[in-house]
Amino acid sequence: MDSHEDTKTRRDKEELSKIVVDCAYRMHIEIGPGLLESVYEAVLAKLLSEQCLKVSRQQAIPIEVMGLSINEGFRADLIIEDILLIELKSVENLAPVHSKQVLTYLRLLNLPLGLLINFGAATFKEGCKRIVNGKQDFVPSCELSPLFSAFV
Repeated sequence: MDSHEDTKTRRDKEELSKIVVDCAYRMHIEIGPGLLESVYEAVLAKLLSEQCLKVSRQQAIPIEVMGLSINEGFRADLIIEDILLIELKSVENLAPVHSKQVLTYLRLLNLPLGLLINFGAATFKEGCKRIVNGKQDFVPSCELSPLFSAFV
């Protein structure tokens, strides 16, 4: 990837991340905790589609095991524009295994960035984690959406 493409990918993933965080934050305020993960997935997918984004739901993640290609077992909740992976949860507290799951998916799909969003957390800030695929040369950003920052 040349430096122009690398810069474009970086900018795109950051812009996409901000759009997703804005939508998820609005959902957290308006819907709140207590629903099934699949409901949050459907609503977020619809909101992102309304932003004219390409959204893939429940995409199979292939894995090579002992020379076999397996398309069963791993599924990404949402993939946005073939750049950003979104893994949703609806649990009281995230566990370390949830972050590891996102990192595994990022590596298997060779994607630069993932968001782990837990709609069961008490606050949105506690439930939103940004995970960077360290196997690629992408620049992490600590910035979240201006909308999100204004309310936290």
